[in-house]
Amino acid sequence: MAERLLSPISDLYGRVVERRFKAVQPFRCGLPVICVGNFTAGGTGKTPLTRFLVSMLAGDGVTPVCLTRGYGGSLAGPVWVAPERHSAGEVGDEPLLIARTARVMISRDRKAGLAAIAASEGVEIVIMDDGLQNPSLAKDLSIAVVDAGRGFGNGRVIPSGPLRARLDFQLGLVDCIVVMGADPPEGPSPIFEELKKRFPGPVLRGAVAPTGDCGWIAGKSLLAYAGIANPERFFRLLESFGPDRLVRRTFPDHHAFTEGEAAGLIAEAKALGADLVTTEKDLARLAGGSGAPGELASLSRTLPIEVQFDDRDLVRLRSLVDGVLKGAARG
Repeated sequence: MAERLLSPISDLYGRVVERRFKAVQPFRCGLPVICVGNFTAGGTGKTPLTRFLVSMLAGDGVTPVCLTRGYGGSLAGPVWVAPERHSAGEVGDEPLLIARTARVMISRDRKAGLAAIAASEGVEIVIMDDGLQNPSLAKDLSIAVVDAGRGFGNGRVIPSGPLRARLDFQLGLVDCIVVMGADPPEGPSPIFEELKKRFPGPVLRGAVAPTGDCGWIAGKSLLAYAGIANPERFFRLLESFGPDRLVRRTFPDHHAFTEGEAAGLIAEAKALGADLVTTEKDLARLAGGSGAPGELASLSRTLPIEVQFDDRDLVRLRSLVDGVLKGAARG
């Protein structure tokens, strides 16, 4: 019933998004731009893929810079993220994570942010975290990330569904799609095959996997907390390493933990005799805090993750990125 009532608003929302692409002349800064976005609202693995691309490019001797809105931060930008000086409350949690391995520019006005990046020295390529539906910037390669388990929900546009615009329209905006994550418990995800039928470009499978030693999880009692868009993915990953007990606590995406919430988590973990564990994004928001949030940060472990591809899909992704770099070299 609610979906039907909201349907006219969804239709209007979708038309507005599409009209913007016809009305705006995209800005091109002279640097190649890769956009990593998604078709839906909510987490799909977009930031891990951005970090993967940063690492891949840096490993090839290419200097990338990331451009992001800095969602959840108070600074409008354009401003370069300084992890030693900025907090998540100022620049957002995702920019702080990415800034561990690459320069990051936050700017709510993406055109102004891209212009500021182009005016700096030593930049060879820009990776834009989100912004697929923003027509103000010209993109040389657009990659959409789709969650294998959640797909497109009910297939409707915001607010009656999760899509940011009609799916057919959005498919026309991208050059590549990455279906991210494990298949849902009920069986193989139908999303991958559906996209291969509807989308003429490459559809790749990516997996989010932990990095480093995870042996500390087995047999332990854990209190896991997460304020991200898809906390169940994090909890399932922890479960796969065989903890003796896993107590889950979820919070809204990009949640700023209060003194009371942080103290409550610490007290609950002590009462349970459990180790505290959280996501890298949550720890980035807590880092540098005082009082109970600062104590919670010091007591919590994280499960660092990275995106992995099979050899065939990695070659296809590299080929797309190399094509962007070669195109830029030709001028």
